[in-house]
Amino acid sequence: MERMESTSGLLNLMIQPAFTVKNGTVELVNEAARKYLIEPGTAVSDLLRTGEIEYRDLEEGCLYLTVLVAGIQCGASVRRMEDFDLFTLEQEDDRSELQAMALAAQELRSPLSNVMTVADQLFPVTDEESDPAVKDQISKINRGLFQMLRIISNMSDAYRYSQQLEPRLSMHNITEVVAEIFEQAATLLRHGNIELEFTNLNQPAFSLADKEKLERAIFNMLSNAVKFSNKGGHIRAGLTRRNNMLYLSVEDCGAGINPELQGDVHARFRRQPRLEDSRFGIGLGIVLIRSAAATHGGTVLIDHPDGCGTRITMSMAIQQNDETVVRSSGLQVDYAGERNHCLIEFSEVLPAFVYESDKIN
Repeated sequence: MERMESTSGLLNLMIQPAFTVKNGTVELVNEAARKYLIEPGTAVSDLLRTGEIEYRDLEEGCLYLTVLVAGIQCGASVRRMEDFDLFTLEQEDDRSELQAMALAAQELRSPLSNVMTVADQLFPVTDEESDPAVKDQISKINRGLFQMLRIISNMSDAYRYSQQLEPRLSMHNITEVVAEIFEQAATLLRHGNIELEFTNLNQPAFSLADKEKLERAIFNMLSNAVKFSNKGGHIRAGLTRRNNMLYLSVEDCGAGINPELQGDVHARFRRQPRLEDSRFGIGLGIVLIRSAAATHGGTVLIDHPDGCGTRITMSMAIQQNDETVVRSSGLQVDYAGERNHCLIEFSEVLPAFVYESDKIN
């Protein structure tokens, strides 16, 4: 009883809607979560929409999955405590903040596009007769423009992805899709003195997928791994299959995320501005990753296995029902403006010389 009273007191201090689960049953619910009509005694299996297997197997780390509460599907992060599991729900304010970022990104995209167009035309001409010092400065400007495009794209698409609109699903061999992405990434990351080792499935895995979301998720998983790895580091990645689920994992060789920040990792963009580790960035990358996982009926697990710093694993369900394919008559606009996606996504971690004019055009 004393333990329950102490946990209940701490739970009600949380701003986010939260509840605890013990032995597969909801035990305590804080005030913020009561509007979702979650009642003590409810079987947690009745709430889960994705992640039943991943939740059952959870040992440590922070797991992101989706739940259905009060007829609303929303994301939840789960941490396994000493004798209970803590579920923290996404807040309605999350989407409002993402919408504000998207509106700001919309205002910024046009002037940035104009500058990049001018740079595309100007820098190759300037570069032909320039000395090495000028060439180096031009490369740094190019990389800076690519960095801004990545930030603006993340600000815009994090909100779009969170809207739970009908995904653009089409049939793909996931084995081939991820192989192509990791092959391109490995080539570029060598310029940053980072070795990427990827172990793929040895068989095809055909599934309906939103290729853009899947690609963005993989690039953000890799970008985070690079930022938290030392120079000369080694990143391991792999795609595995268990029954009807695919698991894509990326492990860095860094020191790992501070345990105090683990519970906050799935909502980093909501943190208060302060001096802290700049490698976290705005924190929208994890929003794109978890949105991709939810679209594909999967989860995101962040943990710390032996022998590496941080591992992020995104799961996705293999879907092959053609009736669920969404065909849009509208033209889908490339978020990178037809520029090299790898160069955009790794602009924070690659050296400037990769962005010399003759290499990016």
